[in-house]
Amino acid sequence: MNSSLPGAQAASAAASAVPPARLRSLQSVGIFCGFAAGAWLGGAEAPIKLVNPDISPITVSFVMVLGVFLARWSVPAFLRGTSHLRHDVRQAPHLVIWAVLAGCMWAVANTLTVYAIRNVGLSIAFPLWNTNSLLGILWGVLLFNELHYAGWRRWLGVLGGALCMFAGATLLAVASSHQAAPGKATLGIAAALGAGILWGTMYIPYRKAYLTGMNPLSFITFFTIGEVVTMSALAVSYRGAAPLWHELVSARTVLFWLMLGGFVWVIGDLFQQYATKYVGISRGIPLSNSNQLWGLLWGVLVFHELRGAGGNVYAQVAGGSLLMALGAVAIALSSAAEREHSSWRDAAEREGRRYGVEHEYVQAGMEGRAHGTVSHSRTALDWLLIVGTTALFVALAVIARLPRMEIGMGWAIFLAFAMLALLSACGISLWRTTRFR
Repeated sequence: MNSSLPGAQAASAAASAVPPARLRSLQSVGIFCGFAAGAWLGGAEAPIKLVNPDISPITVSFVMVLGVFLARWSVPAFLRGTSHLRHDVRQAPHLVIWAVLAGCMWAVANTLTVYAIRNVGLSIAFPLWNTNSLLGILWGVLLFNELHYAGWRRWLGVLGGALCMFAGATLLAVASSHQAAPGKATLGIAAALGAGILWGTMYIPYRKAYLTGMNPLSFITFFTIGEVVTMSALAVSYRGAAPLWHELVSARTVLFWLMLGGFVWVIGDLFQQYATKYVGISRGIPLSNSNQLWGLLWGVLVFHELRGAGGNVYAQVAGGSLLMALGAVAIALSSAAEREHSSWRDAAEREGRRYGVEHEYVQAGMEGRAHGTVSHSRTALDWLLIVGTTALFVALAVIARLPRMEIGMGWAIFLAFAMLALLSACGISLWRTTRFR
């Protein structure tokens, strides 16, 4: 009987294999999502520059998380309705805990980014916290069989690309001493690196969720519970309930920009979730970290962060950005082949056995197809989320005011248009390939 076991295992693996054409389509859309995520994550931090520096970073992060909370519920309600949530929870209830944990880590990391941006600038802070790519590769290899059987060319592409991105981040960190206020460069760098460590570790729950088969639109709704609870606790304990409320009232003319930043971040993160699902954290996270290039464009072209800097600083920033771009391209060209993908299936089956998840549910998630019959019709709750969120943003936009600072409006409009173009193109591709599964 034992002699027939390897043959049975091979037959089971063959039956579970994703068809090659389907695998290529999923890999392509995952890579596209990674780059789209970079554009939207890069633009999400720009609104922070429009906020009075006298407002506490804790308060800034708290308001952004409120925007994130609204977006994480209203966007899935708009795309598919929330009825699919019950189906995913029934199949994999353990992932709710992992999603909440990831949200807690995100809330702390996001607060650190506010300190980083204020102390070393947008164009410098981005590459420092984007060292989370290195952690993403480490966790992907150690915990989820990513890059197993990948071959030396793909190993070289992913690791070489990550090292290029790290070298680019180092060049930009050197330039931070020219951008930061006296005595604050160390604090800003430490905050950015701390955010990178938290975000790099946060991707473990991401990968567990998508190997198990959970839909990203379900995962992010539970993710935001950890975010809003953690951020509310931080804000109230640090500021106090009454002072926090008074600061929110006094900052009402900028609340729109902060909540808009949170909403934009969710769009980028949603693309990042799909990239993580279909190309793994060792590839999806470095690709989405092309947000540094977008952050550089917003910082330099719109907010004139490097105005007055010497030629050496411009050379460091340009060289660092070029290295990071080359690294992203190298990673994009190193998509997983069938043999490596088989090791992903092994990891998925291990996760399924560990938590008692139905095999067909896991397999459907890996192939980007529906499992069972789930209604996508929108309920009254869905419309309440969509209409209520829209009305709140419109109300805040009416009272919003731009600060008295020099802003390159032409470049801002151009970058916003480019982000919308990527949103449309990648959203259509994702819908055609997976129906947002």
